[in-house]
Amino acid sequence: MTQPWIHKSKTDFLFIIGPSFFVLAFIFLFQDFITRIEEQYSFYTWLFLIVFIDVAHVYATLFKTYFVRKEFEKKKKLLTILPLICFSVGFVLFAFGSMVFWSFLAYVAVYHFIRQQYGFMRLYARQEKKTKRSVFIDNLTIYAATGYPMLYWFLSSPRKFNWFVENEFFRFHNETILTIALWIYILILCTYSIYTLYTSIKNHFFNIPKNSIILGTALSWYFGIVYFNDDLIFTLLNVISHGIPYMALVYFKEIDSKTDSELGVLRYLKEYKGIFIYAAILLVIAFTEEFLWEVLVWNENISFAAINFSGWEFLAVPLLSVPQFTHYLLDGFIWKSGKR
Repeated sequence: MTQPWIHKSKTDFLFIIGPSFFVLAFIFLFQDFITRIEEQYSFYTWLFLIVFIDVAHVYATLFKTYFVRKEFEKKKKLLTILPLICFSVGFVLFAFGSMVFWSFLAYVAVYHFIRQQYGFMRLYARQEKKTKRSVFIDNLTIYAATGYPMLYWFLSSPRKFNWFVENEFFRFHNETILTIALWIYILILCTYSIYTLYTSIKNHFFNIPKNSIILGTALSWYFGIVYFNDDLIFTLLNVISHGIPYMALVYFKEIDSKTDSELGVLRYLKEYKGIFIYAAILLVIAFTEEFLWEVLVWNENISFAAINFSGWEFLAVPLLSVPQFTHYLLDGFIWKSGKR
């Protein structure tokens, strides 16, 4: 059995599997440097991590949906109604207060991030001989790798980072539950390791990408949330490990692997330097959105002192959050396959 790469071994390792390991290695090697850039270059870390990766990856969904005529026609009702639902829900939630809105969106975001790792795991397991037991152990492990760190966040002493805004999650400090959860977490990882070793020997096959995704997920979530208590380290692991693999997945599966007739006008993205055009489109859209956030809502990194938009937040926040909110929900529909 050949390794079930999504694209090719080199590109998968560089852009899908590798980011978690690369970032973690960088963090351990250059912790002092990270502290310095966190203090002195906050604008540039915000621009690179939040705008050019986190916000940009949201718009990669366009190349799987709205920018592809066949896909849009196939899911026209969903793609038309869902943004309207997201705006309506956001508008109602924000009417109850900004904290209600951001807390709700944070929980949806966490669910989306967890499900993405599950999705990658299932993609890399698509060629395996599956049993109910193997699927259960795989699923339990990927959810433990992401779920335990989040449980730690909810039940530990306050962390120095947040998803969107401070105090967005319900928190209840309880060391007893944390200790029990830690032992369950260790037990699950040990069970997975022993079972994987057993089945690999039995079937004479070790699924490198699937096991790498699970390991990378466990490491990035544990060190980003539990081991380190640092805002920039959390952002590095959280954003890069999530955003770059997603943008790469869209390009490899929805552009590079499709025929010219399937792509239509997007076929030009397959030509020389097409990947750079793809990235440039995402960066321009992302910067435009974040510019609007900064001017209309945040006023932290970019602002116009002469213009005050504070009275329009009730409309601006739900409206500007539509692409992000839609991405979180839409992602649960567009990648479904019968061969998982």
